[in-house]
Amino acid sequence: MKSELLVYIDGKYYPKSQAKISVYDHGLLYGDGVFEGIRAYNGVVFKLEEHIDRLFQSAHTIMMNIPLSKEQILQAVLETLRKNKLTDAYIRLVVTRGIGDLGLDPRKCPRPSIIVITDSISLHAGEAKSKGITTMLTWVKRNPVDSTSHEVKSLNYLNSILARMEANISGFDEAICLEKNGFVAEGVGENLFIVKNGEIFTPPSSAGILSGITSKVVARIAKDLGYNVAETNITPHQLFNSDEVFFTGTAVEMVPIREVNRRQIGTGSPGPVTKRLMAAFRKVVRDPREGVLVNP
Repeated sequence: MKSELLVYIDGKYYPKSQAKISVYDHGLLYGDGVFEGIRAYNGVVFKLEEHIDRLFQSAHTIMMNIPLSKEQILQAVLETLRKNKLTDAYIRLVVTRGIGDLGLDPRKCPRPSIIVITDSISLHAGEAKSKGITTMLTWVKRNPVDSTSHEVKSLNYLNSILARMEANISGFDEAICLEKNGFVAEGVGENLFIVKNGEIFTPPSSAGILSGITSKVVARIAKDLGYNVAETNITPHQLFNSDEVFFTGTAVEMVPIREVNRRQIGTGSPGPVTKRLMAAFRKVVRDPREGVLVNP
């Protein structure tokens, strides 16, 4: 019988069924915390250091002091993978504000809690990668940069959940959010790229979107392959009339989009640029130079 996965919580390991936090944790009560989704491929934790850097940046913005160093968190991630004997996994690294009272004041939370979950995830797998997915522009706008900006990878994902609910109800695979001025922002948990006349475009950080680690890798791959990649505002009209569109993200990896709001994108199938980038991406994520080895 397969043993139960272990979850790291504040320096201790608990079986998955017994891994718990307090009902007074402000991460639960108010979504007060930050997280990262990370992947391990064939014993390589892809861009682990970059994910931990972004975790600390998010924590800095919400004025939360993580009680471990970056190196200590890196080792906690690796040790959790080792204890679970996982070389291919999805890793959820969470830092909550910690236990407080029923009030909002974060000063009542003396110590943040650190959680490491190592498991698996499957988003838009199988035919989605070979045929593409359907999407819609949702009424749910991305929060502006002077609000609970999605530049911070926080535990408050209601904005994304509402958008995903609309996509579910409307019969689409995924939703695309606009920013407050009506330009394209991102998916509910993914960055977005369009291809037009052999050039690649993606929304700028000023749209209040998460600075994607996977999106940066894909942009780098594209440039190495000779494509021009530019950050620019993208209108719904430009999105509808793209030759190709695709999502990037740690959980989703890369997935083509074949339809937006019932408008066919390009030929209605993954285009040549997208397919070329996906093939190159699959090689890069397994390169030991692109991450940290679970068992060096």
